[in-house]
Amino acid sequence: MAEEGDRSNESVRKEAVAANPDRGVAAIKPQFLTTKDAFHAYVDADGKENPEESVASEHCNDNDDCNYAAEPPEKKAKLDEEDKKRARGQNKSRPHVKYHQLEQNRLCPSIVQECASRCFYGNKCKFLHDPEKYMSGKLEDIGPKCYLYENLGKCIYGISCRFAKSHLDDGYKNLINEELVKQQEGKVLVRNSLDKNLQAQLRKKKYCFEKSMKYLKHLYEYRKKSWNKEKKAGVKGESQGNTREDAAPRGEEAETAQEATLVTMGAITDEDVIKLRPCEKRTIDFRGKLYLAPLTTCGNLPFRRICKQYGADITCGEMAMCTSLLQGFSSEWALLKRHHSEDLFGVQLEGAFPDTMTKCAELLNKTIDVDFVDINVGCPIDLVYNKGGGCALMTRTTKFEDIVRGMNLVLDVPLTVKIRTGVQEKNNLAHKLIPELRDWGASLVTLHGRSREQRYTKLADWEYIKQCAKLADPMPLFGNGDICSFEDANRALETGVSGIMVARGALVKPWLFTEIKEQRHWDISSSERFDILRDFTNYGLEHWGSDTQGVERTRRFMLEWQSFLCRYIPVGLLEHVPQKLNERPPYYMGRDYMETLMASQNVGDWIKISEMLLGPVPPNFTFLPKHKANSYK
Repeated sequence: MAEEGDRSNESVRKEAVAANPDRGVAAIKPQFLTTKDAFHAYVDADGKENPEESVASEHCNDNDDCNYAAEPPEKKAKLDEEDKKRARGQNKSRPHVKYHQLEQNRLCPSIVQECASRCFYGNKCKFLHDPEKYMSGKLEDIGPKCYLYENLGKCIYGISCRFAKSHLDDGYKNLINEELVKQQEGKVLVRNSLDKNLQAQLRKKKYCFEKSMKYLKHLYEYRKKSWNKEKKAGVKGESQGNTREDAAPRGEEAETAQEATLVTMGAITDEDVIKLRPCEKRTIDFRGKLYLAPLTTCGNLPFRRICKQYGADITCGEMAMCTSLLQGFSSEWALLKRHHSEDLFGVQLEGAFPDTMTKCAELLNKTIDVDFVDINVGCPIDLVYNKGGGCALMTRTTKFEDIVRGMNLVLDVPLTVKIRTGVQEKNNLAHKLIPELRDWGASLVTLHGRSREQRYTKLADWEYIKQCAKLADPMPLFGNGDICSFEDANRALETGVSGIMVARGALVKPWLFTEIKEQRHWDISSSERFDILRDFTNYGLEHWGSDTQGVERTRRFMLEWQSFLCRYIPVGLLEHVPQKLNERPPYYMGRDYMETLMASQNVGDWIKISEMLLGPVPPNFTFLPKHKANSYK
């Protein structure tokens, strides 16, 4: 009977697909549709070719009055199984740009920064010390104005800046606008930078984790007692992790661990004697706010600034590995940086063990300025999952509880958690974890309506999110998944969630936050979208630098973002609104050349857009996006 049911379901699915062959493709008005070859011919000709003629030429046959005999297209070479595997999915072995190799001759930092003292390395220095020789081989300036000089009054990259002519005198000395510099005095534009002394302490393992060590010591003693009890009772190992005794210390024992963290040096004050109760910790009212998800690679500081401009309320840094932070890696600490415009900002940590996560939470609590700390329990990638982090924590409840309780103990700010529905597709776990997370001390839980196994193959399960929202009360629960319009956001809020988190929708259209707040569809023009890219460029030059390395780093992140931006379909071209995230755009001609160019899924056309803002790419420039499917004609 089950087999007959499966056959009937399969036959229904095939009939549905046959009835609607364009299933999964966005409905665009017929007058804008075109063919693949006509689209690329128009884009490659820089818009000089008439798109209607291109479409007509595609349908020329032997009976048409064509002025030329069209040659048949070349046959594509057949790929073997290994080549097919290599050509699909995530490109894990893609080449990475080595920024220091983009310039043949690099100028010594002592010359760039115009240091009064001589170079520390003297004759052994491998960099140039002659400004004239450097300028003779330097790449051409990108534009006539430097964003840093125009807005801050001084460009710290001096002669190495790719806009240097706007702030250099005849002797290659860096000009300074004293009036603008005075206006910027005392202002901290970006916070949470890694201090060199702190980095040295972390690398030498000399940083003191006092609160964490007290908690971990108490946790170990508690675990040891429970293990001894189980050993004496002859309890099998299968029951570990599910018994009451195997849980993290609670009640009086948890308070004992907190009391052990009190330090009494010098005069004893009220703060030393009176304990800080959990209800007196700093709180945040998350309800009703729009939350920009922590997005790996694309959720960088310049992108978050763009989203803040268009109405995002809460922003969060990219996922940072707790082990890398504890080792003082500069690249990992860069993910924690916060722009002054981010008024409600958090950082997201990934880890698999209570000791590293608790220590990292204590470290960040003392050294950086954040409003909340988020635990990543939703990352599906194998690199994280196989080590026990990300989604794997949902099935390791004892470790998960120890991590949440430990981090909550050492933090002065709220602790939030981001989870998925579960690991396997048909085995939801979130409804079991959410009430426990509330008891463990989490201030907010964000639920992504898909399992690890699903990835993005199916729509988010908002019915399940609705069930979980009832279980979470009074703790706020945010929903996440497939939100790409204000209608999607309204339907999500009807499920009873406290707020919504926006992820891919913000990458496709960062003005989505404005649409949700103003309850409208914004038929944004190509020039307005290009202005967004220009703002991103300026913010990128300010964040990563305006020298060659900074320019190419900005270009790289812009190209990564383009793999999502090209999926946006202008409202005026759609047969019906809104656009759905799971609907792929067909080939279409925009209302102008720029709109058509922005719709291209070819990486060469993304590079063409970047060259309009950041100048020509270097001769040895290479770029391959994360997903190969977006990079072919």
